[in-house]
Amino acid sequence: MLNQTSVTEFLLLGVTDIQVLQPFLFVVFLTIYFLNVAGNGAILMVVISDPRLHSPMYFFLGNLSCLDICYSTVTLPKMLENFLSTHKVISFLGCITQLHFFHFLGSTEAMLLAVMAFDRFVAICKPLHYPLIMNHQLCTQMAVTIWIIGFFHALLHSIMTSRLNFCGSNLIHHFFCDVKPLLELACGNIEHNQWLLNTVTGIIGMGPFFLTLLSYFYIITHLFCKTSSCSMLHTALSTCASHFMVVILFYASVVFIYIRPASHSSMDQDRVIAIMYSVITPVLNPVIYTLRNKEVRGALSRVIRMRL
Repeated sequence: MLNQTSVTEFLLLGVTDIQVLQPFLFVVFLTIYFLNVAGNGAILMVVISDPRLHSPMYFFLGNLSCLDICYSTVTLPKMLENFLSTHKVISFLGCITQLHFFHFLGSTEAMLLAVMAFDRFVAICKPLHYPLIMNHQLCTQMAVTIWIIGFFHALLHSIMTSRLNFCGSNLIHHFFCDVKPLLELACGNIEHNQWLLNTVTGIIGMGPFFLTLLSYFYIITHLFCKTSSCSMLHTALSTCASHFMVVILFYASVVFIYIRPASHSSMDQDRVIAIMYSVITPVLNPVIYTLRNKEVRGALSRVIRMRL
């Protein structure tokens, strides 16, 4: 990977410049990280260990929990370290690596949410064909495919960003290495990087979003046209509500940052919104699924009783 840069390290300015808040924020984000790993780890454990949860819906939920643990691990440990350090430096290679895994896991989660919506569409609109369509082989192929696409999409970003010339400031106005803050520091032509961010990342991000909305449009239309029982309608909608809440939480913040035009004045807003989708959303996902899903709650209670 060619590197034509005079900058060998970057300085992450973090969440805030107020020093007195650093210890408090360290405790807050350490707690959030612990809850994220514990909550998503618990869901992953019960999905793997409980045979009653060996279905496509929970297979994809397990993938989502794994993604959420890794997603926060890309940014939070370095953020926690910087809260307690005055030397908030990240190496050039470490910065590109963090950028790669952040976009790898983020784009994979966007596509996974669309696959989960498709799974609910087949389960509700074509229940008799569900076992045939959503077989183990297809579910595995879809999961592997979106992980591979996410990896190579992020690889494009990491290669193209690493080839930029950084000849000026090395101050990143963020708490992790992302494409937009790095492009602000680059010298020379960044048109190809901007095209990649706006076009390819836009397609990978917004394409699954529109497919998710399309799936839910067909689900809602099917339910209101074909379901006469209010109790059946309520049950069917409740199975989709958790997933739809996760979709809204994830996309509301991502769209705000990556679709909106870049500007220096928006850096503080970007940091706040980035905390939402990279820190808060992953810890809320297990809460949403366990509170609204009786099968997951039942599996967790069975595991706890067995351990006790």
